[in-house]
Amino acid sequence: MKTVLLRNKIIHQKAHIAVIGLGYVGLPLAMAFAEKGFKVTGIDTNELRVKRINNLESYITDVPSNLMAKVIAKKCFVATTDFNVLSKVDVVLICVPTPLKRKYTPDISFIVSAVKSISQHLHKGMLVVLESTTYPGTTEELIKPELEKGGLKAGKDFYLAFSPERIDPGNKNFHVTAIPKVVGGLTKNCTSLTALLYRQVIKQVHEVSTPRAAEMTKLLENSFRIVNIGWINEIAQMCHELGIDVWEVIDAAKTKPFGFMPFYPGLGVGGHCIPEDPLYLYWKAKHYDFSCKFIKLAADTNSHMPAYAVGRIKKLVKKPFSSAKMLILGVTYKKDVKDLRKSPALRLLELLRKSTTVDYYDPLIPYLKIDGLDLKAIELTASNIRKYDVVIIAVDHTQVDYKMVLKNAKAIFDARNVYKENFDKKVVKL
Repeated sequence: MKTVLLRNKIIHQKAHIAVIGLGYVGLPLAMAFAEKGFKVTGIDTNELRVKRINNLESYITDVPSNLMAKVIAKKCFVATTDFNVLSKVDVVLICVPTPLKRKYTPDISFIVSAVKSISQHLHKGMLVVLESTTYPGTTEELIKPELEKGGLKAGKDFYLAFSPERIDPGNKNFHVTAIPKVVGGLTKNCTSLTALLYRQVIKQVHEVSTPRAAEMTKLLENSFRIVNIGWINEIAQMCHELGIDVWEVIDAAKTKPFGFMPFYPGLGVGGHCIPEDPLYLYWKAKHYDFSCKFIKLAADTNSHMPAYAVGRIKKLVKKPFSSAKMLILGVTYKKDVKDLRKSPALRLLELLRKSTTVDYYDPLIPYLKIDGLDLKAIELTASNIRKYDVVIIAVDHTQVDYKMVLKNAKAIFDARNVYKENFDKKVVKL
């Protein structure tokens, strides 16, 4: 009877959904369900986030403020810091951060905290879905026992599943509703209900046999990326030693219509997913005496790229490096996305600051705090550019006049192949 009731509520958009964690994953997902007509309550421990939402001010690029205002006006969405609302909801989606501690150890404290809050309000017929990326076994080994402490049984009294987030911040071609969803429940019934829920807002839902399979799916996806990015970064270094343009080689290789997928070199990897997620798998595998050599090697290669870039940049300066002036263009982790998480450009800035003067410009980041210092982006003008010995293109933001930069810079280290068609000797590519 509980299953039929929840199923009917989902089909008729009458299910009350709570989303815990209103960041880059949770807020867009909450908006998708609210737009569809579901009653959605967003929960976050960050009071400033909640205040901004209720003031109709979005802090996420993929969520326009006018959309937020629309669903709030329709009473389809509200944000709060109060977890007591969980006693009234039908579905809980957990979208909290899962960072790394030192030595590649997952920090699941945010998941644990969220689950403990849910357990205090767990009731029969509730569906709980974890979206936060984590190691295989988290749903069954950690969440299930915690939720069952009150006496209710997963798969019988309440429903439990894992469905990995696949948000790509700033990607206008793949909104959250256009990205296929993978779901794996504790039981077939758990999987079926979870799939039904997501099908209300997402075009394609793929069901797998267990939460572990769904957890592993996410880590496979991101490990694939970190390994290939690490490989192409190593190839870039090799090509430099051989006097070959790696960008030309990639363009040539991708003409092959099968068996090749292009990846591009850069200063490393940033954001939350690629730098950290594969290392959950590395950590978990060690508990089974299995060594993920590719993941560790790729992570080390990528993390070394800022230091490698510094070495290359030093060779462009014709005077003592300590008296040189550097300008970094772009400090976010990704093109046209206002997000500094794990940005390798920041690591480059930190390394350069140890031995020379460094300024930055980023159209999305007017102010920056690094090493305890408050930095302000310079004004990108011809006269300012001429002050620097090397201009470093770390991120290829669209809102930059690269022709003006080329015309006025003394030397350019292009880490993003912005000057693909330009053969000016002042440009040195990664």
